[in-house]
Amino acid sequence: MEKDLFALINERLPKLSKGHKLIANFILSHYDKAAFMTAQRLGVTVGVSESTVVRFATELGYDGYPALQRALQGLMRNKLTAVQRIEVMNDRLTRDDVLERVLSLDIEKIRRTLEETSVEDFNRAVDMITSCNTIYILAARSTAPLASFMSYYFTLIFPKVKLVHNSSTSEMFEQILHMDEKDVIIGISFPRYSRQTVKALQFAKSKGTHVIALTDSISSPLAQYADTLLLAHSDMASFVDSLVAPLSLINALIVAVSITDTDRVSKNFERLEQIWEEYDVYEKSDNSSDLLKPLAE
Repeated sequence: MEKDLFALINERLPKLSKGHKLIANFILSHYDKAAFMTAQRLGVTVGVSESTVVRFATELGYDGYPALQRALQGLMRNKLTAVQRIEVMNDRLTRDDVLERVLSLDIEKIRRTLEETSVEDFNRAVDMITSCNTIYILAARSTAPLASFMSYYFTLIFPKVKLVHNSSTSEMFEQILHMDEKDVIIGISFPRYSRQTVKALQFAKSKGTHVIALTDSISSPLAQYADTLLLAHSDMASFVDSLVAPLSLINALIVAVSITDTDRVSKNFERLEQIWEEYDVYEKSDNSSDLLKPLAE
């Protein structure tokens, strides 16, 4: 859909039937709850039939109610406060099913990411990373661990990797001041989007730096500055952001860049293994040699 769902509903509202107006007004007033209701439950809540809810979705131009629901979820994820997130999850989950539900939802997000991720954009991102001078990686707040994870492995592969710290806006710009057209910046943000990350990508674009955005949709504020857009589905589990699918996509990116020059990467890790061994980086088990022996008969 090209129009914002809320704008579309408000535009159509005067001409809607009585039943459809009930649905529309409930969505506008209680979008945080409606986004996760089935068509049947939404119908019961507002006092119409399930089929009326389905017809409402098609009248707005969607293929069906699930498509409308996904659009609503995408819009509202960036609007909910932490308190509202908790309330939504309290309606969706119970203590008895939380383990199965949360893991199942994460599996579904990875599946949808695989189906919808552009292979061309992914390969373009790999080419940008492997051919640049310096790699800048930026993410804020709950997505910061994703940047740290990516930076850790890229530092083992590439000579110039900078993890941008953004405890303040001025500090962030000081770290990316010297980027140019030979560099690449990877910005990561999901709802609720980081304003600092958006500003950094805007600055990078003005410097001619190649911009890779890892986010959730083409309507993300990061997308307008991206030369390459990597999309991954994210969602929330209570006040917690679910970043399983973005992390999986980052894993794929790390593997892809590593196999573009396996000889160099292998030599890097051979040197690292020597260093780790020399400086006792990893704990050695006293019984490690015994593990290799065959079991006694």
